[in-house]
Parts: sequence; structure tokens; C-alpha cells
Amino acid sequence: MRAWNGWYHVNGNTYGTWLRGDARGWREWKHHEHVDGDYRNPPPPGQSDEPLIQSRRMMRGRPIRLTPEQRRIAGQALAEKLAEMGIEVLVLSVDAVHYHFLARFADGQIRWRVGRAKKHASHVLSRHGLPGTVWAKRCRALPVRDRRHQLNAFEYIRSHGAKGAWVWTFREGLYWLEK
Repeated sequence: MRAWNGWYHVNGNTYGTWLRGDARGWREWKHHEHVDGDYRNPPPPGQSDEPLIQSRRMMRGRPIRLTPEQRRIAGQALAEKLAEMGIEVLVLSVDAVHYHFLARFADGQIRWRVGRAKKHASHVLSRHGLPGTVWAKRCRALPVRDRRHQLNAFEYIRSHGAKGAWVWTFREGLYWLEK
């Protein structure tokens, strides 16, 4: 499905916080194996124990959970880099284990550009004491269907602030750079 005016709702996780075999449900990359359930209707308990054990064994570090200060730093770095690349972002949120943003990608190079932004955020976080891998691989980019969908996604992402996420909207501008 094509995105309405190039808008996408992009989300992703921090490293090690949603693994293959997770009780909340999971998907095989490129759907090589059918997996029952998802985060709304999780698979039966015990069905995914072996993939979860294997995923944990393969991890090179501990799962990353961002503190409120690290959420702010990561969110600002993501917004800065996306703006530097000419990506129009309406709203962005970062909580302890994942990020969301609503952005327009005119050229369709979503994963590459999000990867650059995550890399920048990782470097900034390493200067503030969080070395190593911060983000999980890849991201999920959901095409926005129409204006109503765009407004719903905007409010959904903004609502993460009530759950402790650092939230930024385009109305605020990149105020931290003006200091």
C-alpha cells in the first residue's frame, strides 16, 4: 500500500526488549515460520520457550531500558538527525523500550534514514554514558492511509507522554539547539 502524501508511522525497539519467542507474540523475519498470536492475542504459554531461550543466548549484551533523561537525549538526537536529512517529523516519542514517530519520507528510503538517525542517537547516548548497542535492528514503517489516519497516529504517539515517554511535536521546534 502506498503512503498518503509520503507519511509513515515509524516505530522500533531498544536492543533486546522484544525477542523472538516473546510472550507478547512475535513474527519470524520474512515470515519463514508461522507463529500464532500477536501482542493483542498472545500465543499460548510455553509455545515459544525454545526460540526465546535461543534468542537470549545469542544476545551480545543486556537488554536496554532508557531512563527518562536518556529518553530525552535519544529523542532529541533522533529529531535532529531526521531534520538534518530533510525529513518532516510531526511528533516523536521515546519511552524506556521503544520509539514512535510520524514523518514524511519523500524519497521512500525509510529504513536507511531511520538507521542513520538511530546511529546518531546511539553516538549521542554513548557520550552520556550508555555505550554499546542501543537499538534493535530495523524499524517498522506503517504507511499512513489518509488525513484521518494521520491525525489518529499523531494523537496515539503524543499519548505516550502519559505513560512516561519523552514526547516532542513539530510545534516546539528544535528548541534545544537554540541555546
